[in-house]
Amino acid sequence: MGGENVSTSPRQFVASAASAITRRKAVQGVGAAGGVGALAATFPPFVAETAAQQSSAHPPLPVEPSTIKRRGTGLRGHDPERAFAGFTLFSPLPTTNKTVYLIDMAGNVVHTWNMPYPPGQSGYLTERGTLFYNGQIPNDSHVGRAPYMGGAALEMDWKGRIIWEVNHPHHNHDGIRLRNGNVLLICQKALPVDIASRVRGGRPGTEYDQGGMDAPYLVEMTTRGEVVWEWRSWEHLDPEIDAITAIQDDRDVWTVANGVSEMPDGNLILSFRDISTVIMINRRTGAIYWKLGAPPLAGQHAPYILPNGNVLLFDNGPHGNTFVNEGWFGRFFEVMPDGTVVWEYVSPYFGPRQRLVINSVQRAYRYSAADIARAESAV
Repeated sequence: MGGENVSTSPRQFVASAASAITRRKAVQGVGAAGGVGALAATFPPFVAETAAQQSSAHPPLPVEPSTIKRRGTGLRGHDPERAFAGFTLFSPLPTTNKTVYLIDMAGNVVHTWNMPYPPGQSGYLTERGTLFYNGQIPNDSHVGRAPYMGGAALEMDWKGRIIWEVNHPHHNHDGIRLRNGNVLLICQKALPVDIASRVRGGRPGTEYDQGGMDAPYLVEMTTRGEVVWEWRSWEHLDPEIDAITAIQDDRDVWTVANGVSEMPDGNLILSFRDISTVIMINRRTGAIYWKLGAPPLAGQHAPYILPNGNVLLFDNGPHGNTFVNEGWFGRFFEVMPDGTVVWEYVSPYFGPRQRLVINSVQRAYRYSAADIARAESAV
């Protein structure tokens, strides 16, 4: 293969061929011929002997049940000539984790923040260098039991001192610090019954509590916890037109707001995953003045306005020279405009979540050395 000369002794060839036939025929012959044991007896004695010798010489190794761990974690590749030199911030999602990690380009942990709560779902560095963090505080409501539950938003300095913290029982998925100093949270609560009955799409019968559905709304709070503004999705969307796009999706939540960001003009851009739609909201009037749905969108996340006015979002595909987080697999990579991957890292931090062992990460961010220097000195 590839121009190389490969030699195989007759003994090796017979053994490998017998092994291949055993694997192929074992499935076909289990019922008719008594299974693999009966089949193996038809081969020359030295084949079984060789297998026994190999077994004793190399005792079987346990198989790691996590596919991601078997493939390897930590730094998986780095092209220093073309990758953006900096530091990567991420918050592993296992419910046993309360640590935010900052790694360098070699995958070394250079700083950590110990948080009072597991991530709900992520954190990021603010423009002044402090850490904004969404924490998870479960409760007995439908949203409070969900894996994407939030519940707390806080700001922390480099040394781990909490500057302020706010709590909200409906907070989930995302929260950000606004430029006016307030906090904006994605929240979720029960949808009025008359609207829920009109929502189209999704799998029938997957509502909670015999027909119950939740829907998202936005809450703006001061850092003292005072609510100063709300925006309710069901007052601006149509339950029949803005249908759940995937037939396999559950109907316990209509739209699933999963990411919000503030635009340069102070208006908001908001992502609805389950209806594959991104909207822009006028902060003064609450009106939706821009909307993009499917196609081309499909289950998108994390919309942002770029300096050139374009919208960047994650829609299950790479967009380069861009830093991408494959959330469920805990994999981050940097890709150039021509599709060349120049840096790759897989989170080695595994833990339990919903009866699974995962290394998932909701969000990851790349920062320059200057950004990190600002964070170290922020008060």
